[in-house]
Amino acid sequence: MSATTTSPAETDQVVLVEHVDNGISRITFNRPHKRNAMNRAARVGVVRALDECRGRSKVIILTGNGPAFCAGVDLKEGDVSTGDAELDRRSEWAAVQEEIRNHPAIVIAAVNGAALGGGSTLINVADLAVAADEAQIGMPEIGFGLYPTLAGPAAQLRLKPKHAAWLVLTAERIDGTTAAEWGLVNRAVPLENLDAAATALAERVASFDATALEWSKKALWKIPGEISEWTEAIAYGHEIADELRGRSTALAEGLDRFRSGERNPGQG
Repeated sequence: MSATTTSPAETDQVVLVEHVDNGISRITFNRPHKRNAMNRAARVGVVRALDECRGRSKVIILTGNGPAFCAGVDLKEGDVSTGDAELDRRSEWAAVQEEIRNHPAIVIAAVNGAALGGGSTLINVADLAVAADEAQIGMPEIGFGLYPTLAGPAAQLRLKPKHAAWLVLTAERIDGTTAAEWGLVNRAVPLENLDAAATALAERVASFDATALEWSKKALWKIPGEISEWTEAIAYGHEIADELRGRSTALAEGLDRFRSGERNPGQG
């Protein structure tokens, strides 16, 4: 990665933000002593970090500092307010997932360690994910007599039914290797290779046009999440193509390069 700038996201550094000059940013959860559990300050930090990345980042890597990725919401913290009603609303855990899902940048989860409950939700809401082989992913909620309010639906929408049921009903954790086999993450690598693997993936994605990435992300959430019928899905694909033609010159420029024999990003 190239030259970077770092900011504390105004949250006493419970969330760190690093910007790289090639369109990649890294958001790091920085409560290692709490296994990166999301208290109000951390959730606010994520929201502000995402705002900071808007318009400058093609790709965002989410990861954790220390041995955990994210242990979910900090249940030991009471109801805390920032004094800003809009910021309180945006930093509720369900709202944070929507902030990630609707962000124009492609979000890659680099799962360095334990991802429990709401931590597993972050993996499912990310557009791509790479996990350490050693990572432990699970939902402990059934042990508290609860159904995992966010993590359960997120897994059920992303995974095969029996895989989601296993996580919801057994409270057993799966490692990164199993998560890759189940399709919860795109790939698993040894922990010492995680940063390099996530960075290489981010650099590849960031080599493409920002507008094409943003609208491709919209389409990936729309189909089959909202559109599952074939003809409607194909029609929506044409709508996306029309949007890209109107919003960016990248398509025309790419076709010109192809016709002249030049290679476009991503071509072998």
